Amino acid sequence: MTARRRAALQALFLAALGLFLIWVFPRAAAFTEMAARELRYLWWLVLVIGVGVWLIWGYARKPKE
Repeated sequence: MTARRRAALQALFLAALGLFLIWVFPRAAAFTEMAARELRYLWWLVLVIGVGVWLIWGYARKPKE
């Protein structure tokens, strides 16, 4: 199996899993949709969390030589 075929298979599996979870838990899907709409107003919170993650895991990492 080539790397490209494996990546396509993994993407297909993740998409199928996502659709299955939406089908099994419709209230969670509605909550996720509402949260995505509210990101219009809370984009700065996502930015602060992203910077925090970068500072914790990415900033102190030494570059590969």
